[in-house]
Amino acid sequence: MAVQPEDRTPVLVGVGQLVQKEKDVEKAKSPLHLMEDAARLAAKDAGLGDKLWPLVDNITVVRFITDSPDSRRLPFGRYGNAPKSLGNMLGANASKNCYGPTGGNTPQMLVNHTAELIANGETDIALVAGSEAFATMMRALGQGKMLPWHDEPGGERIDIGYEREGVTPVEKAHKLQFPVNIYPLFENAIRGQKKRSVREHQLEIGKLMAPFTEVAAKHPQAWFPIARTAEEIATPTDDNRYVGFPYTKYMNAIMQVDQAAAVVMMSVKKARELGIPQEKWVFLHGCADANDIWFPTERVNFHSSPAIKMMGEKAFGMSGWNISDIDYFDLYSCFPSAVQIGRDALGIPEGDKRPLTVTGGLPYFGGAGNAYVMLSIATMIEKLRAKRGTKGLVTSNGWYVTKHGLGLYSTDPVAGSWKREAPASYQSIIDNEAHPKVAEQPMGKAKIETYAVVNGREGPDFAVLFGRMNDTGARFVAHTPSDKLTLEDMMTREQLGRSGTVTPAVELGKDVNIFTPE
Repeated sequence: MAVQPEDRTPVLVGVGQLVQKEKDVEKAKSPLHLMEDAARLAAKDAGLGDKLWPLVDNITVVRFITDSPDSRRLPFGRYGNAPKSLGNMLGANASKNCYGPTGGNTPQMLVNHTAELIANGETDIALVAGSEAFATMMRALGQGKMLPWHDEPGGERIDIGYEREGVTPVEKAHKLQFPVNIYPLFENAIRGQKKRSVREHQLEIGKLMAPFTEVAAKHPQAWFPIARTAEEIATPTDDNRYVGFPYTKYMNAIMQVDQAAAVVMMSVKKARELGIPQEKWVFLHGCADANDIWFPTERVNFHSSPAIKMMGEKAFGMSGWNISDIDYFDLYSCFPSAVQIGRDALGIPEGDKRPLTVTGGLPYFGGAGNAYVMLSIATMIEKLRAKRGTKGLVTSNGWYVTKHGLGLYSTDPVAGSWKREAPASYQSIIDNEAHPKVAEQPMGKAKIETYAVVNGREGPDFAVLFGRMNDTGARFVAHTPSDKLTLEDMMTREQLGRSGTVTPAVELGKDVNIFTPE
């Protein structure tokens, strides 16, 4: 007998996504206008068109890059109440105008949150949307042009989640606030855990990411629809230089894209009342949100994620599924280390034949700021509708393998009442995991735990590392001397476990600690 979902069960009924590749910055649409277009596509997809907007009681928007802490210096592109502005453009007057926090985890978190509001009877019909036009913004800034991207519509805005710096002051002094600098440290830690040489591991990264490029090459919204071989991705060349060693350019997320996506969510009761065909319905069977220990220097290690592992257990427990049931994945892929950490934490076997992305991933499909996962959710819904009864898993990641969201989707209806476990109930377990103490002013003999070499266009600029003190085991962050010989050595000889001496910044009269290899 077919499952009949309960009236308050949340269901996703409409999706829209698009890419903008307009070269003329004055003709290009703003991120708000791109989001409007995506929302109208989602309404049309649900079969309602403009009839939807007077019925929407909740508009939830992913935070723009320009509202994220380190980007507020950008000279235009801020909106005082983006969900209200979007509602005004659509002709909606939602009672709830919600805005998410900074982080690539935000879209899945917002879908999870909105589903809970629907299940609890606090929302009936919601629009969840996200976009960026960062490519156009950076092109305009390069041309010395200011674009009229701003709106102050007034009204009350509900901020979901919270804003918190992703790094400590000491980590920031060592330039770890930049994802291109810190994710390579995770990669070398993974390499050490797998006991591979640099070249062996780079080829494995190439093999991991080449299928992503093949998916992107076939996706109509991809920024770089170009298939590449594993060797192309893994081999440094003039066109594929090192960025943060061991990462070449083709291993890094591309944020300068113009993309948008939106989903329409509502209760099953409303979907029935509005006559939305059931072939449009996709259910959120399981979901979870969790944070790893917040600051990188305090992590248990740099090759695993207790939060993703916990999140998977909770989401699969809610759905009654297991990892072998999943037909489609979209693992967050800002850098290869994020893919591997997510894969391993969820128990996906290395070498599994199922593709790990439905979009092509952030380095190839495009990483639209905080909003990428809106596009991966939209794509996942389209995949599931095309092959009914299949199951999909989407993960999201914010900051530095710090904040995570997960959703399990299927056209099969949810049986019984929709209810998720409150994330706070399991977050304390993760926070209380045993982890190293941190020495902010380290002095003495020490060893490298993991490392990266940050490269500019002309070659290596500086090396950054996490290390452990020999006497106490405390963890520290440091740079090495930045002379050419030291940096070249860091990129050609194994550094994991290498001994040396660390001197605190305060003694050197500098901003950073210095680790001098033996």
